[in-house]
Amino acid sequence: MLGTIVNTVCIMIGSTVGSVAKRAIKPQYQSALYHAMGLAALVLGINAVTSHLPESNYPVLFIVSLALGTLVGTLLDIAGKFNRIVQHFSKSKLAEGLSTGILLYCIGTLSMVGPIMSALYGDNTYLFTNATLDLVTSTVLASTYGFGMILAAPVLFLSQGSIYLITSLAGDVISDELMNEISIVGGVLIASSGLAILEIKDCKTLNMLPSLVVPVFFFIAKYMICLLYTSPSPR
Repeated sequence: MLGTIVNTVCIMIGSTVGSVAKRAIKPQYQSALYHAMGLAALVLGINAVTSHLPESNYPVLFIVSLALGTLVGTLLDIAGKFNRIVQHFSKSKLAEGLSTGILLYCIGTLSMVGPIMSALYGDNTYLFTNATLDLVTSTVLASTYGFGMILAAPVLFLSQGSIYLITSLAGDVISDELMNEISIVGGVLIASSGLAILEIKDCKTLNMLPSLVVPVFFFIAKYMICLLYTSPSPR
């Protein structure tokens, strides 16, 4: 868990530094940083998809995942509920910033693979690298959205902590194949967040979050079917 703790602390430090620096940054520079983060999110998302899609054995799975997950998220109105909760405490664009930050911090290859490597092999290299990137990202986001961005830190801790715990208990059950499919869907969500920041199209990315669990259910179903057909029939 050392890597996750370091990653969480880096986000807290970056959010604090960025919010303090915000007072010294003129509005036009804040706007420039705002659009820079939008482009960065868009590029990171596209890169995640293009990097993992060629390795996918189920190239249609991410489409099905997005369709089903977005339908469920829309029915639950995740984005609306999240925005209402945040707007109750803040009149700024903090809700948009937090949704973007959470996606960038939590739904990335380093952030998802890192806890697995840490749990299985005690290797924190991925998490330390991710912590460095998140330190810079959180500073820029907080300079745009304010100190409230620090709320993304406990979300990251819970996300990575859950992956670490599940991996420790499940061992080799979490396959590289599953992580690849989740990374593709996550890349689409990050790109969607970038489009919203750039004010090109608000896809209500939070409503798409359930898409991330569809590949998990698919692989569970696949595993159960394989067990059914490979188990010896009773005589």
